[in-house]
Amino acid sequence: MDEALAKIWREDRIRAGLALQLVSASTGVPRERMETQARLEGRACRARWLAMYLAYVTFNWPMDRVGHAFGLNRATAAAACRWAEDGRDLPALDDLLDRLEQSARAVLEAPACELTA
Repeated sequence: MDEALAKIWREDRIRAGLALQLVSASTGVPRERMETQARLEGRACRARWLAMYLAYVTFNWPMDRVGHAFGLNRATAAAACRWAEDGRDLPALDDLLDRLEQSARAVLEAPACELTA
């Protein structure tokens, strides 16, 4: 794999992991349950959809990139984002997504910290 593409892939997986972790912390659905490639049950599936939507709106990623970062296809990512966008009509879900977006942005905008080996 091209070195530049490998770096982008690693960074995308880190950001997808941030979205998964934030959704996990706010919904109580373990990140590990959202990351499985098997068909997910209701709560875990909806939680993963929220994480994909969070990545889509917070990182301004196209659907192909969202799907790739989450190990899914573009159509699945698009369906997840449509579901989450429709869910924004519910005040509680809209508020949750606003808070998750703010949290993700705050983490990414924090000053970089170089860790020594």
